[in-house]
Amino acid sequence: MRHVAVIDIGKTNAKVGVVDAVHGAEIDIATQPNAVLPEPPYPHYDLEGLWRFILGALQRQNEKYGIDAISIATHGASIVLLDGDGNLAAPMLDYEFAGPDALSASYDAVRPDFQETGSPRLPLGLNVGAQIYWQLHRDAGLLDRIASVVTYPQYWSYRLTGVKNTEMTSLGAHTDLWNPQERRFSPLVGQLGIANKMAPAHIAARCTNVLKPEIAAVTGVLPGIPVASGIHDSNASLYPYLLALKGAFSVVSTGTWVISFAVGGHKKTLSPERDTLLNVNAFGDPVPSARFMGGREFDMVMKGCVRQASEEDVSRVLANRIQLYPAVDPLSGPFQDLKTGWSTDERALSDAERFAAASFYLALVTSRCLELIGAQGPTIVEGPFAKNHLFMKMLEVATGRVAESSKVSTTGTGLGAALLVSDTLKNPVEPPDTRAACRPDPSYLAYARSWFQQVDAKRA
Repeated sequence: MRHVAVIDIGKTNAKVGVVDAVHGAEIDIATQPNAVLPEPPYPHYDLEGLWRFILGALQRQNEKYGIDAISIATHGASIVLLDGDGNLAAPMLDYEFAGPDALSASYDAVRPDFQETGSPRLPLGLNVGAQIYWQLHRDAGLLDRIASVVTYPQYWSYRLTGVKNTEMTSLGAHTDLWNPQERRFSPLVGQLGIANKMAPAHIAARCTNVLKPEIAAVTGVLPGIPVASGIHDSNASLYPYLLALKGAFSVVSTGTWVISFAVGGHKKTLSPERDTLLNVNAFGDPVPSARFMGGREFDMVMKGCVRQASEEDVSRVLANRIQLYPAVDPLSGPFQDLKTGWSTDERALSDAERFAAASFYLALVTSRCLELIGAQGPTIVEGPFAKNHLFMKMLEVATGRVAESSKVSTTGTGLGAALLVSDTLKNPVEPPDTRAACRPDPSYLAYARSWFQQVDAKRA
């Protein structure tokens, strides 16, 4: 097995990459925006447009490399409702749509307790249970039309293989539908009337099917090649480290969402109000996690400004305590009770000052996320923030532990998804640096302490 195609559907962009199993590197990538269609019955994803993109990318990549296997990763907080013919029983709702909030009170009366699901109560459609509850109430005939329910990665594996599944990492992504400790559906599926419609739940690391002949004919890919059932994208980023590392460590997966995972850390009482939760890893085990929409916040703050800063710019930000306070996006993260603001007049900021302060902000929020989930040992940062040296330096200072960028040359999502389907793939994850955290730069340490004092005072 040489080339694994990875379908990676993120909230913002959809990608199909090719991972070279010999070198553990991504050698090709096709991408397009993940469009949300605004038309009735509610904002929903363009699944047919994505399907055309996926088939076209597989065809081109197979012609160039020869595809030996396919794997899938998608964003969480999503589910697909299928009718008896295997088609959509209803469009797949955009989880950022506010419609489900209209029924918050009645939904809260039926949803399971956080202690059972590890799933915090979130706004909009970020709890899949709230999505389904709202859809069933607005469409009286929907429950009868639903024949099966699949989690989002497994919708795409169903299109490729004809096999319907749900899977534990996606069920564990704050859906309210799963009990991570007992590895079973929560009582909510019965409350919603879909208990007998849920496709079987599988462990991501142990579920593979084969490509349908008709898809092989369309794409030119050999029929019968293995297709992984799929995985939640942030858990795909975690998977290579679970395979390679021992002891306590944490992984911070960055993108639109910044999701922190603590493996083998201090046992902490998780707080749904701080957006800490139990995720479920590729082996079906619960993992303390915390999240905030860091990539989205970064874009909101930067407003298209140039993203670079000189040493002089950084020194000025540190010395003058130019600070951004949470929560830029109050719909997620550990500071949802706070209103964002600057320590200075935002209008006077240069692009460089804005970039440095925003980078520090993201690192400080991430450090609080790690603290809340009991993280110990080194922190490995995967994704675009790993290339931001200001973020990395402030994260190490704020946590007092080694923080290092992932050395994986491909995206963690692509590598982790590919590892699900290839036992010959080279896993390039190496043990993290065993050095003690560097002696903190006094100016960074003073800045971090000042930031936390201000934020904690606002919360008091």
